[in-house]
Amino acid sequence: MLKIAVILGSTRPGRNGEAVAKWVHEIAQKRGDADYELVDIADFNLPMYDEPIPASMGQYTMPHTQAWAAKIATFDGFIFVTPEYNHAISGALKNAIDFIYGEWNNKAAGMVGYGGSGGTRAVESLRTILSEVQIAHVRAQVGLSLFTDFENYSVFKPAAHQEKSVNAMLDQLVPWTNAMKAVRSN
Repeated sequence: MLKIAVILGSTRPGRNGEAVAKWVHEIAQKRGDADYELVDIADFNLPMYDEPIPASMGQYTMPHTQAWAAKIATFDGFIFVTPEYNHAISGALKNAIDFIYGEWNNKAAGMVGYGGSGGTRAVESLRTILSEVQIAHVRAQVGLSLFTDFENYSVFKPAAHQEKSVNAMLDQLVPWTNAMKAVRSN
């Protein structure tokens, strides 16, 4: 069975992303088309990138990098849950992506953004980053607005139609994840 990580891309105290990631994870688990696991980058305590050799060389020296790489290597695909900070993803998510390279290659991803404009600019930023680490990303995405999907900008209460958006993204992600698994086996 495919293994897909729901990556929580914020480490900020009081973050909205935790509720969003858990919601996405719950929707995904109901489908039965893959094994979905919630992965919180905060659990890995990654400092600012501190490897002496570029990630593309695959020669990780730090224990935190090795643990992160080992975890990411177990997945066939990803769902990135990202806040929008200043028209981009969080620095913590960018840092987590930059720490490793080969473990991302030839896998697929879907994206869930949240913010004042539904996280759309963060998702567009993330698409560029994921392309560079050779992750194929699907077109369908989920955009959650702080104005309509959160009460008082902090209590997550997604509009009813948002579950359909998650499933539409997953409907694209699962076949792409399967396809990329075949690419990795060649």
